[in-house]
Amino acid sequence: MPTYSFRNSETGEQYDMIMKYEDKVNYLNNHPEIESIITKAPGLTTGTGDRTRPPEGFKEVLSKIAEANPNSTLASDFGKKDHTSVKKREVIEKHRKLQGGD
Repeated sequence: MPTYSFRNSETGEQYDMIMKYEDKVNYLNNHPEIESIITKAPGLTTGTGDRTRPPEGFKEVLSKIAEANPNSTLASDFGKKDHTSVKKREVIEKHRKLQGGD
């Protein structure tokens, strides 16, 4: 949700609130002494980076779990990428599909 800046025209107090746009409109309608102000350029993101990628230290944990479970989806994502390991996973997946597995 976006952060909006407000100023109380009676006291001069400035403050920020996190709310939906609809809530902002209602808030301003219910409080005539409050006005919306712009204190900085609006931020389009709240952080940087990709939220779907695990941190580097956690990748090591995932790779250890993948080694212990070579037939899992985790193994194909975080397991060993050498030729032998990849081919082994492909053969296992092929036979799983032939037997009617997922």
